[in-house]
Amino acid sequence: MKKEERSSKRPNIVLIFLDDLGWRDLGCYGSSFYETPVIDKLSKGGMTFTQAYASCPVCSPSRASLLSGKYPARVGVTNYIGGFARGKVIDAPYIDHLPLEEVSLAKSLKEGGYQTWHIGKWHMGSPDYWPEKHGFDINIGGNDWGHPVNGYFAPWGIKTLSESEPGTYLTDRLTDEAIALIEKRESDKPFFMNFWHYAVHTPIQAPAADVAYFEEKAKRLKLDQIDPIVIGEHFPSDHKKDQQVTRRILQSDAGYAAMIKNLDQNVGRLLSVLKEKNLLDDTAIIFTSDNGGLATSEGAPTCNAPLSEGKGWMYEGGIREPLMIQYPKKIRPGSFCEVPVTTPDLYPTLLELAGLPLKPRQHVDGVSLLPLLEQTDEKQQASLERDTLFWHFPHYGNQGGTPAAALRQNQYKLIRFFEDDRIELYDLEQDIAESKNIADQHPALAARLSRQLDDWLEDVAAKIPQKV
Repeated sequence: MKKEERSSKRPNIVLIFLDDLGWRDLGCYGSSFYETPVIDKLSKGGMTFTQAYASCPVCSPSRASLLSGKYPARVGVTNYIGGFARGKVIDAPYIDHLPLEEVSLAKSLKEGGYQTWHIGKWHMGSPDYWPEKHGFDINIGGNDWGHPVNGYFAPWGIKTLSESEPGTYLTDRLTDEAIALIEKRESDKPFFMNFWHYAVHTPIQAPAADVAYFEEKAKRLKLDQIDPIVIGEHFPSDHKKDQQVTRRILQSDAGYAAMIKNLDQNVGRLLSVLKEKNLLDDTAIIFTSDNGGLATSEGAPTCNAPLSEGKGWMYEGGIREPLMIQYPKKIRPGSFCEVPVTTPDLYPTLLELAGLPLKPRQHVDGVSLLPLLEQTDEKQQASLERDTLFWHFPHYGNQGGTPAAALRQNQYKLIRFFEDDRIELYDLEQDIAESKNIADQHPALAARLSRQLDDWLEDVAAKIPQKV
C-alpha cells in the first residue's frame, strides 16, 4: 500500500459506458454463461437498477443524450452517426454531431473545478466536435469511429491513440491509459473520467486463451449441442432486404463471453488502482451501456431473453440496460432500485453528487437520481417526480427493427411503428417479454398514451419518417 493520499472534497467520477452491452450480459443481471465477478462485486458495493433504460436503441443518440441531459429527439441526434436507410418509409433527417451549443456534462464539471478526461469511443461527429471541443481536457481514443475498424488487436489505426506492440488488445490498452491518468492526475483537484469502451461492439474478438476457456465451458455445459440461432423474416430495410434476421436464443458465444471476461478483468485493474491510491471511497463509479445487446443480426453474439429482441429495436431488449452506481459516502451497499430511469438522468445526478448547481435549462429531460441513491432501505420503493419515459428512433437500424416512437408510463409501455402507424401496448409487470399486445383490450388507455406520445413528439420537434 502506498502512502495515503488526501481525498478531494468533491468526489471523483468514473463513468464506465459500454458499447452494446445487454441487460442480461452480467452475472449480477442473471447471466449463467458469462463471468463477471468484478462487476458483480461492484454491483454489491452500491445501488443496482433493475429498470434502467438507454435513451435510444443505438449508440450515438444515447451518447449525445448522456452528455446533454436531453432526449435524443430534442438534441437532434436520433441515429447512429453515418446511418441511413429506407424501406416502407424513409429515415428521418438527423444531426450528425453533438452540437457545440450544448453545455455538456464535461463542461459543467470542468466549470466546477474538475479535471475532465475522455477515454475510448466517441462517435459523435467530425474533428470539429470531438471530446476536446466539448469540455474534455484530454481525449484518448475518441474520434468519429463507431467501432474498431481494424479490429481489437493492434495496429488499430485510431487517430487519437498511439499504437502499441502488434497484437495488443484494445480494452487492455485503454485501461492502461486510464490508470496512467489517475497516477499523473493533479491531486488537489477531483477528476471526471468518461471511460467509453469500444467493447463489446463488433468485431467479436478477444484474447485467444479467454476464447478457448469459454469454448470448453460451452462444451462442458453441452451448449455446443444446441443451435443457438433461429432464422427469421427478411430485413425491412432496402439495403438488407435480401438478408434474414438471425435471432440468438441462448448465451453461448465463446468470443463474446471472452470479450466480457476481459472487460471485467480490466474493470478490476482500474478499481485496484483506485483502492491503492486510497481514492475508492471518494469516487463515484457509474457502470452502464448505450443500448441493448446485439441479438438479431451481425452474428447475433448475445441473447437478451427474457427481454424481446435487442439493439436497434424499440422492444425491451433494445433499450433496457444494466446500471449500477457506487459511492460509499452516499449510497448504501447492496441496495436495489426498481424505479424506471434513463440516460439523461445521469447529467443532473452527477452534478448533485459533485455538489454543483443544477442546470435545468440544459438537462431538461434528466431527473436527478440522488433521492433514490440516498435511500436507507435495501430495496427502493419510492418514486421520482416523473412517471413517463420517452423514446424516438425514426430510423431503420441494421438489426431488423423499424422506425418507431415509444413511451413507458408506470408498468405500461406503448410503441408506435411509423411504417403502418400501428400501436402496441404492453404491461411490463405482467409481460416483460412483450409477448402479448393488449392495445385492443385497453383501447382507452392506448388512446390516452398515444395522445401523450403525440404531445411529446410535438414538444421536442421530433422528425417523423416520410412514407415512400
